[in-house]
Amino acid sequence: MVKTFELDTLKMRMGDAQLARLDLHQRIQRALRALILDGALGAGVKLPATRGLALSLGVARDTVENAYVQLHRDGYIVRREGSGSYVSDTVGAVLRGAGARVRSRRGVRAGQGVRAIQAVRAGQGGNAAPLKASPGLSRRGTTIFDSGGVTDQQAVKAFATGLPETRTFPVDVWQRLQRQVLKAHRDSVLLHGDPQGAEPLRRAIAAYLNLERGARVSADQILVLSSTRQALSLCAQLLVDADGPLLMENPGYFGARKAFEAAQARIVPIDVDADGIRMDLLRQDPSGASCVYVTPSHQYPTGAILSLERRLMLTRWAHENRRWIIEDDYDSEFHYDGPPTACVQGVDQFDRTLYLGTFSKTLFPGLRMGYMALPLELVDAFARARSIMDGHTPQVLQLTLARFMEDGHYNAHVRAMRKLYASRRACMLDAIGRHLADIVTAIRPPGGLQVPCLLQPGWSESQTIRQAAEAGIVLPGISRLYAGADRLEGWLLGYASLAEHEIEAAMLRLRHVLARTPLR
Repeated sequence: MVKTFELDTLKMRMGDAQLARLDLHQRIQRALRALILDGALGAGVKLPATRGLALSLGVARDTVENAYVQLHRDGYIVRREGSGSYVSDTVGAVLRGAGARVRSRRGVRAGQGVRAIQAVRAGQGGNAAPLKASPGLSRRGTTIFDSGGVTDQQAVKAFATGLPETRTFPVDVWQRLQRQVLKAHRDSVLLHGDPQGAEPLRRAIAAYLNLERGARVSADQILVLSSTRQALSLCAQLLVDADGPLLMENPGYFGARKAFEAAQARIVPIDVDADGIRMDLLRQDPSGASCVYVTPSHQYPTGAILSLERRLMLTRWAHENRRWIIEDDYDSEFHYDGPPTACVQGVDQFDRTLYLGTFSKTLFPGLRMGYMALPLELVDAFARARSIMDGHTPQVLQLTLARFMEDGHYNAHVRAMRKLYASRRACMLDAIGRHLADIVTAIRPPGGLQVPCLLQPGWSESQTIRQAAEAGIVLPGISRLYAGADRLEGWLLGYASLAEHEIEAAMLRLRHVLARTPLR
């Protein structure tokens, strides 16, 4: 069995808010790793047996075993048959070699941990003091650290948002096309590529946008990137001065706000209504912001569609005031109630729109590929900035995707997923109505991969999220997407990655957990 203090410390580490979304074995692994790096578990210290630790923590033995396996693979511990698991001497030597200054800081953190445990035992509160950024960080670095970053879901889990169906992706087709690319372009794909992106892929993207999204672009306007967040970061760095204002929908996409803040932009929220961003508030804005961020085809998170009238008003406003429109068209392919509305870029006769798209939702997030359609006057500046940031996107993946699109596989996959997601949306709405009607009101979205749900009076967002996490269910909260004090509480329930029987089973688990949750 584990000594009381060590067990308390481990439990406290596992309760860190930054680990809350991880699976249980990952939380144990991360907590033990932190104790090793902090010096609380020194070189050569024997860890408790998996059975004993599992019993102490009240978890399955396999859960602890998986944590130990990962620690062993990463080199933090060594496992000796018939003897047990020990903190690696190599890790200990590296930590000792870091110098007295590092040890001193570690001692401060350990002291804070002791004081936090004492406070818990004395009934002074259940949360440890937040971690402090290294004093060596710049102001920008401290801002990024304090933001907490963005946690992407790394496993299919009910009801995580932003995850498409990946289990039925045609991997065999993708592998065949990749082999063809390697054979046909062996001499070039292993070298550096064009920062703007491989020309075959830029042509395929431009053709797709013009045909399917009503855009008006050429291949010369396409910039291939690693993600939408990279595109947002580039927009903030190139279009907004440090501490300068940037207009953004309220509520709005959490990842966009983080990317803008990391680039030291100052967010100015503009409220949305049933028809999208409010043009009356946009016209009245006195900040002098150079650009506005919008999700017009499927507002995040409300699901509102920006009306054609407002789209035209938005482009004219941008033209008359010399502003830029950052159009994030993140999941417009998945519209279920009639044909999707054409993108703003396609109706912008003044060329003030920067269009952002991603393949993470239409194909799979592990691909790490997105793109921008830029006004011609901005292409060179963005390509140069991208070359500094990370050079280029891997050419093998770009050329494989180009063939996937040229051969018709991309459109076929999107059509199949659109039909599948429409069925899963109906299943999700039905399950919410049958199991949670007294807890939330679901807002039927016209498209997308998630359902917004507003909590009934008396229910707490934070409390329901904690209760669901204990049952292994992710409930992404809506309130964090708002700026200011006026916030709605609820959840944004992802369904696209879950089969219908998985939706029903998870909903039953959620109902069971929340039935034991007292009203606030």
